[in-house]
Amino acid sequence: MTSAAHSDARPAGPPATPAAGPDAVVVGSGPNGLAAAVTLARAGLRVEVLEAQDTVGGGARTLDLGLAEGIVHDVCSAVHPMALASPFLREFDLAARGVRLHVPEASYAQPLDDGPAAIAWHSLERTAEGLGRDGAHWRRFFAPLVAHVDQVVALGLGDKRSLPAELRSPDELAFAAGFVARMLQQSTPAWTRPLTTEPARALFTGVASHSIGRLPSTGTSAAAMLLAVLAHAGGWPVPRGGSQAIVDALRADLEAHGGSVRTGVRVTSAADLPAARAVLFDTTAEAAARILGTRLPARTRNRLRALGHGAAAAKVDFVVNAPVPWRDPRVARAGTVHLGGTRAQMAASEAQVAAGRFPARPVTLVSDPATVDPTRAHGGLRPVWAYAHVPFDSPIDPAEAVTRQIERFAPGFHDTVVASASVPASEMAAHNENLVGGDIATGTVSLLTMVARPALTWDPHLVSRSEAGEAVGGPAAAGYYLCSAATTPGPGVHGMNGWFAARSALRREFGIRELPSLSPES
Repeated sequence: MTSAAHSDARPAGPPATPAAGPDAVVVGSGPNGLAAAVTLARAGLRVEVLEAQDTVGGGARTLDLGLAEGIVHDVCSAVHPMALASPFLREFDLAARGVRLHVPEASYAQPLDDGPAAIAWHSLERTAEGLGRDGAHWRRFFAPLVAHVDQVVALGLGDKRSLPAELRSPDELAFAAGFVARMLQQSTPAWTRPLTTEPARALFTGVASHSIGRLPSTGTSAAAMLLAVLAHAGGWPVPRGGSQAIVDALRADLEAHGGSVRTGVRVTSAADLPAARAVLFDTTAEAAARILGTRLPARTRNRLRALGHGAAAAKVDFVVNAPVPWRDPRVARAGTVHLGGTRAQMAASEAQVAAGRFPARPVTLVSDPATVDPTRAHGGLRPVWAYAHVPFDSPIDPAEAVTRQIERFAPGFHDTVVASASVPASEMAAHNENLVGGDIATGTVSLLTMVARPALTWDPHLVSRSEAGEAVGGPAAAGYYLCSAATTPGPGVHGMNGWFAARSALRREFGIRELPSLSPES
């Protein structure tokens, strides 16, 4: 995995801020904000995290929605393909901190109207055996990528500005070129190759749909390549007890190293920020621009706003009294189920979303976490998590469309539902202000915006700073940074955006060039 030099050295010299105040402030407590805060605190800085909500975690929170006693729901992310692959989380070592990650037997499944479902088992060989005459194609396509998973992760989760240690030999560079060529092929009408059967094509399309957008496109093909490789390498784990387990481990480490978190604190302008040498924003790029206002040059504000927003997700949380009754019972073994039918049907649905129309059969992602984590069931009831792809800021309640889509592949599902709660895309920001209009990617996703995120600059995490060391536009900070999914390497619960932003702030504001160890033992 991507490596980094480490040092346990504390910052040299006294901090620029008063002894009682923080050296660094992080606005937002999502996984990236907490990853940044942990890194800064471990470097010896006084760190304060400000969170507008009453609970910590952003898109990785697990809450009791009041639907049924003992049942909790993941409000945004539920399954974590990058939890075992992320260099930040690997070094942080969730397992050593008591976070148990259950890896389902099948990473994802694609039910079809006619015939058995296509299944992406954790085992690549088992997946190929189930795909008939396309099995050999699937094996040839993914086997070299799985064998070079470290290089794939370095490409997908790197900072897009430096050459990772995993990609420096001639053979590794040749692999990287081949990977990019395959990805680009899958973003064109040539995405029909090498697969020839509908089950295999639909299986690949389902994983591509994680990046909500037109099919095919560079954004969807990049997501498909990375996520499919991880499905056959480490698998797509489900945290025991819910996504909150990851967040709680990060917060505990932050507080163990002297950091603090204040919830219920809404930052609407720079005047709301404590004095600090560095402020890092785990927010949308446009929110950072709005908060800092005239502290930033107009061109910088415009650059941050230019990332924009793509299509959206709308959420439905169910409480059911039985496992989802999939027509193909093997689907129940998958941690994530992609609903949309054939490749052509999914592409048509996503095209409607891109055109601003709510599809009758939206592409829907479903997870029944109790299938791999029995602790999620209580009193004969269990949660079911579902996302539907819809137009940006759509006010339409997704409950009926999602229920129909599940019923399409799991007849009788409606009869198992005890309670449900739905959130239209237009209301997603109510529980997480980064999800503007339901945009769960915190900005448009394409090959370009994965590199130029939020804009094409040498340091995508640096917003503004004073070279002379004085505060920018006032006493709040000498440097402002963006540490959210609006920066490279992009969306996902992996902490890399926060890690990279903290690295930049440590170097520029505190003269610390070696990242601190993240080991639980340090």
